[in-house]
Amino acid sequence: MQGTGKVIDEVHIGNRMVGNGHPCFVIAEIGINHNGDLDLTRRLISVAVAAGCDAVKFQKRTVDVVYSAEELAKPRESPFGTTNGDLKRALEFGHDQYRLIDRYCREVKMPWFASCWDERSVDFIDQFDPPCFKIASASLTDDRLLRHTRSKRRPIILSTGMSTIEEIDHAVEVLGRDELILLHACSAYPAHYHELNLRAIPTLGERYRVPVGYSGHETGLPSTVSAVALGACCVERHITLDRAMWGSDQAASLEPNGITKIVSYIRIVESSLGDGVKRVVEREQPIIKKLRRVGAAA
Repeated sequence: MQGTGKVIDEVHIGNRMVGNGHPCFVIAEIGINHNGDLDLTRRLISVAVAAGCDAVKFQKRTVDVVYSAEELAKPRESPFGTTNGDLKRALEFGHDQYRLIDRYCREVKMPWFASCWDERSVDFIDQFDPPCFKIASASLTDDRLLRHTRSKRRPIILSTGMSTIEEIDHAVEVLGRDELILLHACSAYPAHYHELNLRAIPTLGERYRVPVGYSGHETGLPSTVSAVALGACCVERHITLDRAMWGSDQAASLEPNGITKIVSYIRIVESSLGDGVKRVVEREQPIIKKLRRVGAAA
């Protein structure tokens, strides 16, 4: 698959073009950090709006499909009960909750979509007319899910954490390259800086010739901003109100101040990158007259 096919520079997501030559598309992943609380969900959406993010993302699972009965029965203490099943079910919103989420997102003009972990969840989210679908790193090798998601004829964002090049090759072959964005990722929660391998971003772009972004699970900011300088067309980071809150993903998330800084720094980097053509800018002209020494002709 190395470098095959025409270069696909951009993907249309909602009213935005995402890809080379367009502003970085910043996704605030709420995921399961809402802890099953609609009020907390609205507050997290408001954080994303205030920060200037371009979309928020959730996760959707059909619990009894994604997890075995044995897994759900395992002991696990949480605010919701004493088994893993108690926790998993408490973190899943149903139709009424997503209808309210959809209404609120429309009111504040914040696009939303979800990572769907099974075919039934894809069908569920599809009824809300999302601008795209996300396929999580854990689902990259699930051919049935990939094909079912593609059947909805919406743009797809595919995370590539914990995946080999051969596995990504196969997933791209199953999905096709049209309306596809790949996200480089390291799926450790939280990821250490030496594990991030951001140079894989241009590597993926050269190999698959589609837009490539970055899904970050590190605790800090500089590496995510650096990903944009390396060509990431979109960036995804988990958000939370407080990293000390209960929940498995909170520690790898950004608090309101962090996501606000990420968006601000990304816009500064984009402005700084320019077009790559070396030129003298107008504000340098007085400095030339003041400081440059003109030597004798050879």
